[in-house]
Amino acid sequence: MQGCVALLPKSKTVTQSPWQSFQEVQEVFDRIEPNKTTNADLKGLNLDPAGNPNITILNYSDVLRRFIPSPSISASDLDAGVRECISAKTVCRGYEIDQKSMKRTRDGNFWTDFLNFNRTVHIEGWRFNGVILLKGEVVVYKLTGGQPSIRELEESQQPLGPLQGIGESRLLKF
Repeated sequence: MQGCVALLPKSKTVTQSPWQSFQEVQEVFDRIEPNKTTNADLKGLNLDPAGNPNITILNYSDVLRRFIPSPSISASDLDAGVRECISAKTVCRGYEIDQKSMKRTRDGNFWTDFLNFNRTVHIEGWRFNGVILLKGEVVVYKLTGGQPSIRELEESQQPLGPLQGIGESRLLKF
């Protein structure tokens, strides 16, 4: 029966990037120094939206919406770098980096999985989020977050297997 496990589907979701792990991206962000790092330096760190896919360019309006989502938040509540960027108006722009790598592996008995009686999926990976704000050509703010290690388990059991959804599909036709 062990040979049948190889027949279970596997999938992998990887955001195309020059980094293979959360730690690699974090190390790159650690080299960014607000009020010192320039846009040219960011290109050297592979943080260039033109050369690295999956980096979103944030314009002034995007930055405002992100950092001042409601009138209850005032500019004085924000980090000095964010305030500096927002006060620069159209000279302010940002980069949002959202990188991830997720691997989904189904485990268990081939026939119970195939016939939809019992399914077990192991999910492993990482997700990195970063925001960089530039005033003109100089970084004035950076922020990172994410999940360095993701480990999840999805289990589903359907005692009737392939017959489980028949009653629901019959009801939906009427």
